[in-house]
Amino acid sequence: MTPQRLEPMPVDWQRALAVVAHPDDLEYGAAAAVAEWTDGGREVVYLLASRGEAGIDTLPPEECAPVREREQRASAAVVGVTTVEFLDHRDGVIEYGTGLRRDIAAAIRRHRPELVVTLNHRDTWGGVAWNTPDHRAVGRAALDAVADAGNRWIFPELGEQGLQPWNGVRWIAVAGSDRPTHAVDATAGLERSVRSLLEHRTYIEALT
Repeated sequence: MTPQRLEPMPVDWQRALAVVAHPDDLEYGAAAAVAEWTDGGREVVYLLASRGEAGIDTLPPEECAPVREREQRASAAVVGVTTVEFLDHRDGVIEYGTGLRRDIAAAIRRHRPELVVTLNHRDTWGGVAWNTPDHRAVGRAALDAVADAGNRWIFPELGEQGLQPWNGVRWIAVAGSDRPTHAVDATAGLERSVRSLLEHRTYIEALT
């Protein structure tokens, strides 16, 4: 089988918003690209739907959440990301719906990105491993929120809060997609992406 040729990711943008479900989601497969982008002077903001508080069996959620938040902020800093926001949806039971769409649309209006990055929203990872409900919900909501953010009549309360519609998103990238079309040559950021993953030391130790 001939390998699929992927187009290079566009570079004609300045601001990106990366939307995922949990701490460490971006570090598996996207952090090297993020490092490449920030090295080029672009701004990347991380938006996490939860604090990953259900991710460590030996830590109760109220203790786990601040640990995972702290490690995510340290991880993001390694690849040049200074703004990390959390929506505080409940880890493990994040629901696709208007509440999640509204929260993401608000962030899009607030940060006004040209590129939105999210995670695989399909049922499986390449037809091999089952994807988690949280990943599916957040990925779908992120895709829908891009349109929501540009429509003043969807979530009009956002406008009342001073968050005006934003139709400036020109690109949406789905990390981990089983139907890839574009790629980033992230060789220069690879070493830092590994270091950024290792910042999640408490979570990694719990898995090993």
